[in-house]
Amino acid sequence: MAKQELVMPQMGESITTGTITKWNKAAGDAVEIDEIILEISTDKVESEIPSPYSGRIASLLFEEGETIDVGKVIAIIEDDDSAALDTGAPAKKEKSAAPTEKVEAAAPAAKAAPASTGKSNKFYTPLVRKMAKENGIALVDLDHLKGSGAGGRFNKSDFEKFLSSGGKSSGGSSRPAPTVNVPAYKPGESVQIIPMDNMRKMIAQNMVASKLTSPHVNSVDEADMTHLVKFREGFKHEFQKQEGFKLTYTPFIMKAIIDALKEHPYVNASVDGTNIVLKKDINLGCAVAVPGNGLVVPVIKNAEALNIVGICRALQDLATRARAKKLKLEELQGGTFTFTNVGSFGTVLATPIILQPQVGIMAAGVIKKRVVAMPDDTIGIRSMMFLTHSYDHRLVDGELGGKFLASVRNNLHNMDPNEMF
Repeated sequence: MAKQELVMPQMGESITTGTITKWNKAAGDAVEIDEIILEISTDKVESEIPSPYSGRIASLLFEEGETIDVGKVIAIIEDDDSAALDTGAPAKKEKSAAPTEKVEAAAPAAKAAPASTGKSNKFYTPLVRKMAKENGIALVDLDHLKGSGAGGRFNKSDFEKFLSSGGKSSGGSSRPAPTVNVPAYKPGESVQIIPMDNMRKMIAQNMVASKLTSPHVNSVDEADMTHLVKFREGFKHEFQKQEGFKLTYTPFIMKAIIDALKEHPYVNASVDGTNIVLKKDINLGCAVAVPGNGLVVPVIKNAEALNIVGICRALQDLATRARAKKLKLEELQGGTFTFTNVGSFGTVLATPIILQPQVGIMAAGVIKKRVVAMPDDTIGIRSMMFLTHSYDHRLVDGELGGKFLASVRNNLHNMDPNEMF
């Protein structure tokens, strides 16, 4: 008899909890792989969650309306029809009774505090927690590592590899010494203390993990956007009349990035240990600010198959639903490269942090008129924009990073918008 744990999924970057809005299955019900088992909502998205396993519901550990941390076990699925099963509505955490001794051990372990001194928001199995405690490893030191188990779960084999690579904390550890915590304020100092919300905590954790994972390099260039500015000014009213929304510069930049990724496929890749994973599809993410001082990165899947109008429509749809918190889980996953338009905030230049497991992200600054020396040695007033390419130096060297950036710039310079609409 095999039992599988269904955990609260992470519904995108910076999300640490989810609320169960509806159970579509009850204890004792049969369930097939990919059959919708429950509905979850967060402060950003509402999504239907398919079952990753087939079998029968042994136990539902939380009721509808409860909010649960990402990674915690919310249900038990077993593939033996003859097993003893719970019946009736899901019980509250303090009243839930698991059907077997193994299940009883699993659920509390998922809710317990980390066994080591570090704090972690990720779920680890009781075995990994025990191994971490025995070896003096803080669970938070594992958070940036990708597991080989189902759904990226960190398992026993992954932990053993971590130790063999020098992760053991005692007897000659190769890990850096802990950082000395400098107080952020002094007693009696006039300050206001504002606790971080869950969104901000997760953003902070993900950004630190990305810096620890990828050696970041930043290359900067500038693009002459004058001809695109003139085109947009003359076409924006007609476009809004046709499509029902405003024409921005973002789709033009995204089209230039997509064409550059076709030319430089190693930028559209990931690093998996010592392997390079080249992605055949270009799934371009675009950072969108949402109410509440956070952001999401919805992904345009198979962006290489879209023309400029298709990109405009896809981006408008995703951005509108992102701000309305109506995105689906799959629309926040699977990105192969990311774009962020910091120019929309008036920022001239930025050096963004890579969204793991991608190896690159590009930022575009605000378009500003400047006096520029022209190729024919004359002086002109041009609409200029800075582009920053942040890339993972494990895979992308300065040559490739620079060539990719130059391709984006040249694509913008050579773009003829009259042929694209």
